[in-house]
Amino acid sequence: MSTASARPLGEHHYALTTTWTGNRGTGTSGYRDYTRDVTVEVAGKPALLASADKPFRGDPSRWNPEDLLVAALSECHLLSYLHACVTAGVVVISYRDEATGLMRETGAGGGAFAEVTLHPQVVVAEESMVVAAEAAHAQANEWCFIANSVNFPVRHEATITVAGTDA
Repeated sequence: MSTASARPLGEHHYALTTTWTGNRGTGTSGYRDYTRDVTVEVAGKPALLASADKPFRGDPSRWNPEDLLVAALSECHLLSYLHACVTAGVVVISYRDEATGLMRETGAGGGAFAEVTLHPQVVVAEESMVVAAEAAHAQANEWCFIANSVNFPVRHEATITVAGTDA
């Protein structure tokens, strides 16, 4: 086997900075003595204000890791889906996803996601595109880097309608 064929198709590196901003003056002297506020930054992009989820003493007005995971899956599927539609000759007019995630605590201080369900509502240009638009979700799932990186099911409950119809 040649070394050229053993190389990966492409490597992509990502870097960000996560900074805890919740020190109230005494650090982590006690569980209730600090906030879970965090700032996530990527060079050249607006800062993202994050925290823990509210049940874990977080600020509910900020993004939490669970929100970010569901958002990453939803956006990755959306972008992969649009590419799959272009490849299949499907013209997407609009796409909206009402994604949901289910995380279960283990009772031992940890937990894990059990599943994420995407609910894409897609509008296509013509009736003749509906079957291919439905099939493109399976292709998008195969292409989505994030869905391929998690160890729980990412389900799709899509609705496809045609522009100009009342469906």
